Amino acid sequence: MTPVPPTDAELDTMIIARLASLGIDLSQLPPGTAPDPGTGSPGRDSVLASLRSFMRGSVARIAAFQLPPPPGTVPADPATAAALSQQRAPMLYPSISVEWRR
Repeated sequence: MTPVPPTDAELDTMIIARLASLGIDLSQLPPGTAPDPGTGSPGRDSVLASLRSFMRGSVARIAAFQLPPPPGTVPADPATAAALSQQRAPMLYPSISVEWRR
């Protein structure tokens, strides 16, 4: 069975709850998508849209990351071992890691 992606309303509920658990209250932001002219704070709807996009994109890729088995160990499934050996840790700025490997 294929997982059903969450709706915008379900993601909004999860995002608001997660941020509230960290002490961040999105209700303090101005409503709508336009930034507050006095403070420059983004609108609540634009913040939620940006966080929904992040949750649908980056989080799934980061969550799927698995460390390859330690050198010298034999994994149970050779196909899995081959796939993991080609994988790199997700990075926000991959160009930095290119310089580290030189």
